[in-house]
This record gives sequence, C-alpha cells and structure tokens, in this order.
Amino acid sequence: MYLIEKENVMKIAEELAKNYELFGPVVDKGTGQVFFDRVNDSSEISLSAEIPAIPPKHVVFPQIERIMKYKYDRSAKKAEIEAILDNRSKAIFGIRPCDLTGLIVLDRFFLGQEFVDEIYREHRKRMFIVSQNCIAPFKQCFCVCTDSGPFADEGYDLNLTLLGDYYLVEAGSDKGKELVQRLGLKSADPSYAEMKKKANDKSISLFESIATDNKAWISRVMNRITTGFIKEDVWEYIGKQCFECGACTFVCPTCSCFNVEDHNRFDGTTDRLRTWDSCSFEGYTKMAGDHNPRHPVEDRRNKRFFCKLSYSQSKKYLRPGCVGCGRCQWVCPGDIGLPNVVTYIRREITE
Repeated sequence: MYLIEKENVMKIAEELAKNYELFGPVVDKGTGQVFFDRVNDSSEISLSAEIPAIPPKHVVFPQIERIMKYKYDRSAKKAEIEAILDNRSKAIFGIRPCDLTGLIVLDRFFLGQEFVDEIYREHRKRMFIVSQNCIAPFKQCFCVCTDSGPFADEGYDLNLTLLGDYYLVEAGSDKGKELVQRLGLKSADPSYAEMKKKANDKSISLFESIATDNKAWISRVMNRITTGFIKEDVWEYIGKQCFECGACTFVCPTCSCFNVEDHNRFDGTTDRLRTWDSCSFEGYTKMAGDHNPRHPVEDRRNKRFFCKLSYSQSKKYLRPGCVGCGRCQWVCPGDIGLPNVVTYIRREITE
C-alpha cells in the first residue's frame, strides 16, 4: 500500500498518458452529465463525478467496431482477408467498483469460456486499470445487494481510496507496482488498512440514507428465476411495460450480446462490423425461415432477467450478472429496470 496527496493524484493519470490513451469520467459542461470518455488532458477527469451515464465497457467492447475486411476476386476465385485488431494501449482511470466488476464479467464471457474472442483480447491485454473505491454511494446504487461494491477487491492494476487529504494506493499487478515505484510514492503504514476498512464500513452504512432510489434483495428471486417458479402473468405484466428500446442492455456494464454485419464499399471491399445487440429486440432471436422462438415480448424479458439473476449464469461468471449500478432503472421508460422487476417477483412470492 502507498500514499499520494489528494491534490497530486492526477500525477498518476499524467504518467499513464505518456504511454496510454487515457479514459476517465468527464463532466459535460453543457449538460452536467458524466461520461467515461477519451481525454487529451488529465485535468478533464473528475474523480468526484457521479457514475457515468454510459459504462466504460465501450473502451474494450465498442458499440460499433470494424473487425475484418475482405475482397473477393471473382475471376481468380480468390478472397483477400484481413483481420483488423485494435492494438492501442489504453488506460482506464477512475473506474467505479460496479463498472470494474462489469469488466470482470465481460472478461469471463469473452476470454473465460471454451472459445476466446481475439478481438476483445486485443483490447484487453494492453490495458491499465485504475479503480477508485466509493467512500459514499450515489442515490441509484445497490451494489451491496449484488456483491460488487462499494470497494473493489480484484481486477485493477491500481486502486484508489480517498482517506482525508490522501489517497491510499493499492497495487493489484506487476504493472501497478512498477508505476508506483516510478512515481516514487511513499509506503503506507498498516494503520491505513484499518482506516480503509472503516471507510468501507461507513460507506455501506450510508446506503440506507443516501441510496434511496433502488433496492434489489435478489437472493430469493435468484432461486425463483433459476427454478422457474414464477407465474406467467408476472412475466406478462413485465412484458407489457417493455418498449423494446434496448436501452437497458446498452447501459448495462455486463451485457455482451452483439451482431455481425457485412457492409460493401465502393472500392469492392467489404467491411465486417461488430455492433451491440439487445435481447429486447424482436429480431434478436429470429431464425432462418422467419421463425422466432422468443416472439412474445414477455418471453424476451424472461430471458434477460434469467441471464442476470439465474444460478446457472452466476456459476458460469462466478457472480450474478447484475452489478447494482442502477442504470437500467435510469433509462427504462417502462419502469422495469432490474430493481423493480425484483420487487414485482418478491411481491408474487409473498403475495
């Protein structure tokens, strides 16, 4: 563990900017909205900003990405194929524990299964992550219900905890250790570990008074979703409120569904694009012959929340698919963000 003065914490970002493209939370001057974006100057980053409107998963999993181009020579009957991999070095600075947990889930989806996604791997392997613990929750947070905060346990190269006039800096990798040594940060004595524990306990205690927008006591609901003991009329009620807009999936830090499309260019080449997709869309499960095994909207809503809260998914990713950031509740025009769905199912259980 190391220490750095609060007013000097951006020296870490400045050092990273020498070798990495720097991304961090930025407050838009016009709207006051927070976005996790590429910055040219570390002074643009605000560590005190609220949770960004869009999670930083787009840094490793872009919404639209060209992954390949090819050209077919009809006369020679030969195809020229070129894979396009993003080999830029990127640094994520100031990511919150919930979004960091989202990246860990994406890692397990793209890299931890039977097949490895080479495109995602190229984004990930040159990345440096600096996370920051939440010493107080925001009003929409429920990460304590999903075991994804308010303090980070893994997945970072460096982790920051604000303790008075200092940030406690913890190195979680060899890259992190090498950076703090390069910066010459002084070591923290063991008392700071106790101070960090007290800060974590205090943050958790503040959820009752500050994080008032959402609650999602999910353990009993996970049991019901896993075993299928939820009445059809509950899913129908939820489905009737869905606008099929896909907003919940696009702002979710763990949603990983994508589509692949080919686009012809005037020079005769074809670009293969990977784009975000959503299980909310009617065409998501459409098959050849126009058959759709999940045509009713309530069936698609059922699948989304099975993906987030079932035991089988938790076993695959070693945790629930929800990280408790509250974004789906923010953006849903039908008021069926995950916390409300948990509430509907719990009401059915207790009647």
